[in-house]
Amino acid sequence: MSSGPADFLQTLQLPSIERPFGIQLWPIFDKAFTAVMGYHPQDFDFQPRVTPMSTMKESGFAILIYYIIIFGGRELMRNRPAYKLNGLFMIHNFYLTAISGALLALFLEQLIPTVYNHGIFYAICDVKGGWTSPLVMLYYLNYLTKYLELLDTVFLVLKKKPLTFLHCYHHGATALLCYTQLIGLTSVSWVPITLNLTVHVVMYWYYFQSARGIRIWWKEWITRLQIIQFVIDLGFVYFASYTYFASTYFPWMPNNGKCAGEEFAAFAGIGILSSYLLLFISFYFATYKKDGKRPTGRKAARSLKDAQLPDVAALTNGKINPGRSAQATATGATPSRPVTRSRKA
Repeated sequence: MSSGPADFLQTLQLPSIERPFGIQLWPIFDKAFTAVMGYHPQDFDFQPRVTPMSTMKESGFAILIYYIIIFGGRELMRNRPAYKLNGLFMIHNFYLTAISGALLALFLEQLIPTVYNHGIFYAICDVKGGWTSPLVMLYYLNYLTKYLELLDTVFLVLKKKPLTFLHCYHHGATALLCYTQLIGLTSVSWVPITLNLTVHVVMYWYYFQSARGIRIWWKEWITRLQIIQFVIDLGFVYFASYTYFASTYFPWMPNNGKCAGEEFAAFAGIGILSSYLLLFISFYFATYKKDGKRPTGRKAARSLKDAQLPDVAALTNGKINPGRSAQATATGATPSRPVTRSRKA
């Protein structure tokens, strides 16, 4: 009778196009999901305006509650001492790192064979390429994580960190963006999602390590990675949108054929992602290129005056230490000194 580890070793193979990680991840996810939900993830039937959190009313109400909580909480905390939440902060960033990494791996397992065997256009524009049952399940789970990530701002409020427009706008808009693409049945959705998950793996792991007191020199590259992400996102979204509108309304114009998705989703994706790119570029120059003298790279890591991100490590003792940079690049939080902060993607 074979044991569990023996069964695992029998399924382990060298990585290939059809099995990018050497072992099939979906069956493992299937068992875990079925144990919790009572049905297989590939049997998930997403129905716009029927599935939980799939109506504009539900999504809009959740986002409204988010803003009421953070701005109301900021007023409640105005005359109260800041909470020291370093332990909870580490847990928060660790599970978001794990969730982002798991979703990214599952997406790649589905997408790599499709792109290799059928091409990139098929994967981003054909419903059979970018809107399969497994992918829809992953789209939906990714969408739900956007509400979990709203806790980032709750930590800022409880720690009495200032809330910036970039941070608050980005969190609410990202939940709305994922909602519109899910309802709009856009096959190109996986491009922004996988790039965003990649950024989140790096970013949340950085915050987790910073909360442990480990100083990392490459925080500026998180913002650069965010900007690169939006540039690539917009390249794909603009292409898919142009292809859709040209083939639908202007067939005499050069185009590659039909592209799956609804029109409102195309406009929402173009508008929100374009605003992200402009805001993050503005933040980058305001933060890292303000006077042309700001240290970068390893010099920035050695600088005792480096304060681009909030000091997550100092939360354990309520003091400000040289590593006060764990969250602002992605949260947009600003410290007591007049330095511009970052935001998460």
